[in-house]
Amino acid sequence: MNHLPQAWGRPRDDVYGAYDHSHFQTAAGPNQHTQQPIVTGTSVVAAKFKDGVVIAADNLASYGSLARFTDVKRLRKFNETVVVGFGGDVSDMQYLDRLLNSLDIRENYASSDDPLNAKNLHTYLAKVMYKRRSDFNPLWNHLLIAGLDGESKPFLASADLLGTTFSSPTLATGFGAHLAQPIMRRTIPDEASVENVTKEDAVKLVKECMKVLFYRDARSMDKYSIATITKEGVELHEDEKLENQSWAFAEQIRGYGTQTA
Repeated sequence: MNHLPQAWGRPRDDVYGAYDHSHFQTAAGPNQHTQQPIVTGTSVVAAKFKDGVVIAADNLASYGSLARFTDVKRLRKFNETVVVGFGGDVSDMQYLDRLLNSLDIRENYASSDDPLNAKNLHTYLAKVMYKRRSDFNPLWNHLLIAGLDGESKPFLASADLLGTTFSSPTLATGFGAHLAQPIMRRTIPDEASVENVTKEDAVKLVKECMKVLFYRDARSMDKYSIATITKEGVELHEDEKLENQSWAFAEQIRGYGTQTA
């Protein structure tokens, strides 16, 4: 075998002859795309309140089960009325972020005085996701678009890798759809109940969901980003930390670690 660094593992050309690469040049084979996400972010959680929307996502990007990147911001402020939350593949998230950045630049140079609102952006991103799905090259993400619509009313909707859209007073992706949604629906069961929820109530509710996800979702962490969107604009905090969260209580559980019954 050839042990020179530039050709590790190949037969030596001077002994066996040059390697035949012709079988790699098949034009008849199909185009192949990413079959599964590699580096991923977990849940995004969002809830409406009477004056706007609150949305949160932790800052962890996992390489399989390895907590590889601990400072990945998965909330993207688009303008003063929209925040997009990304769940799923981080590289596809970065592609969408560049797409949104170019769209934002075009909007800033446009002559129109009516900027894109959350409803407009949700329609755009849903079409992008559906187009890529139709090309059999999907973007492996689940998006939550939170903000205000054209009438300055709270807007919250999702779009997944198939281009499927869904709207609700509370939404969550990933494990949050199983763990956080039941908690949020106890406080906000339907659209009518949104009027009874204040900003403080919604922030407290979402933070409680982030706490549950930290303890129950193995792909989450205790550092997260949270944003509130109201008529006054977007209030985004990207390095929030769950307070007084630790696994110290586990020492009191019989059978934990090395303790004996």
